[in-house]
Amino acid sequence: MTSDASTTPPGIGGIDTYVAIGDSFTEGLQDPDPVDPDRFRGWADRLAEHIAAHRPGLRYANLAVRGKLLHQIVADQVPRAVELRPDLVTFCGGGNDMLRPGADPDALAVMFDEAVRRLRGTGAQVVIFTGFDPSGLRSGRRIRGKAATYNMHLRAIADRRGCLLVDLWPRSVLYDPRAWHEDRLHLSPEGHRRLALLVCERLGVPAEGDWREPWPPAAAVRDWREQRREDLYWARTYFLPWVQRRIQGRSSGDGRPPKRPDPLPL
Repeated sequence: MTSDASTTPPGIGGIDTYVAIGDSFTEGLQDPDPVDPDRFRGWADRLAEHIAAHRPGLRYANLAVRGKLLHQIVADQVPRAVELRPDLVTFCGGGNDMLRPGADPDALAVMFDEAVRRLRGTGAQVVIFTGFDPSGLRSGRRIRGKAATYNMHLRAIADRRGCLLVDLWPRSVLYDPRAWHEDRLHLSPEGHRRLALLVCERLGVPAEGDWREPWPPAAAVRDWREQRREDLYWARTYFLPWVQRRIQGRSSGDGRPPKRPDPLPL
């Protein structure tokens, strides 16, 4: 315990290095960085900022890269995270796998469990996340059963490995459309802000704000013509390019390095 233990909140004591691993969810897509327009901020950066407010020497690395499948996260990011010997790791993966035909939640869970075993072997506190209910996505109901099965595995892994679980499936406040970007796949800046506050609460990190805060009254319901225009815009701008990448065997993260490959002060 450091000399400032008496003033350090219980959930932060001993956290000097934080490493985030995962895909676009953890990279922070659709939450623009106010300082660097070429990168995203996201809930993990915001979490690091909240921790650093109480641990000024915090070193933070974010190894997450958009588009990565679970086996790529395990192969590329987990060894680096183990090498860094962090005090805290946040790990979310498997969401991109769930979107693909033939996804096997049981096999994914075996892979995830082994990765968590390695991370916990460093002595790090590991935070893992269940996925959101995908019902709101196009064809989301088709994968809902598999997503629920995978989430059940993740809850069991958290219990078995002594991880902190952030269960996103039941968080109704985060299903408000304003918590999501227009691409319908990633959180909006406000969604990222609220998620960071939720993780702070689970970790015992004091932070200003309440992720449960009710949303302001919503705007008037759009008529069917406006909804149709939005659907067409979404399909043209986001869905069709995603399908094209899948057909071509490409990923949005191909050749992209992590935004914070080394644990450095904020």
